[in-house]
Amino acid sequence: MDMILNWINENSSLIMHYGIQAVVALIIFLLGGRVAKFCASLTERAFAKKKVDKAVGSFVSSIVYVIVFIATILMALSQIGIETTSFIAILGAAGLAVGLALQGSLSNFASGVLIIVLRPFKSGDWVEAGGKSGTVMKIDIFSTEFRTPDNKVIIMPNSSIMSGAIVNYSREATRRIDLVIGVGYDTDLRKAKEVLKSVLDTEERILKEPAYNIAVSELADSSVNFIVRPWVNAADYWPTYWDLLERIKIALDDADINIPFPQMDVHFHKQD
Repeated sequence: MDMILNWINENSSLIMHYGIQAVVALIIFLLGGRVAKFCASLTERAFAKKKVDKAVGSFVSSIVYVIVFIATILMALSQIGIETTSFIAILGAAGLAVGLALQGSLSNFASGVLIIVLRPFKSGDWVEAGGKSGTVMKIDIFSTEFRTPDNKVIIMPNSSIMSGAIVNYSREATRRIDLVIGVGYDTDLRKAKEVLKSVLDTEERILKEPAYNIAVSELADSSVNFIVRPWVNAADYWPTYWDLLERIKIALDDADINIPFPQMDVHFHKQD
């Protein structure tokens, strides 16, 4: 114990010097984290003020945060006496090795850049990508966040999005509803077509242009199938879809038109 106290007394000035540097480095690190968050928030607010897409602002703010935070770490290391020049060189060599090991993450980053540049979708769009579908909430450096209609949050790697087809249901102002309605073979097709037409004509959400289409599409095994294809505004797609199915069923029932279900006729032949 005496030896430890003697060593502390003999090196008190050195301990004080490095102690102060360590405290200053810690303060720089803590303040740097707050500054990085502030800069990222300021960047996002600036993009929002310019009415740039929210997803773009979120992506750029994430990059700003990473850059400022890395600069903070280098400043803190420099404060405690670590030569940052050589450290950057070592970091570069290590970064190459880590980059090879983290090819997936780098792929996600590159895909995130492509999403921002090509803009296949924007914040608020309803899209289907990577086998999932939902509303785009924000685009980060490595992933994109979706929200499903039942309020689930899906965080999908950007590489998964860009590696396959992207279906954007919100880009165009209008969408076409595709319905297949089957009626029995004993049905008067002209009467069935008039019933379907009357339902569409009384639906206010259906657009006049382009005009809807009703036609016989198939003589199936158990039914004669009509295609019913009206156009609606994209925001009205699902409410109109569901309402049309219900109203068509009721209208056909009121007109005594049968909607057949799959069935099979079995014939027995008696042999002596």
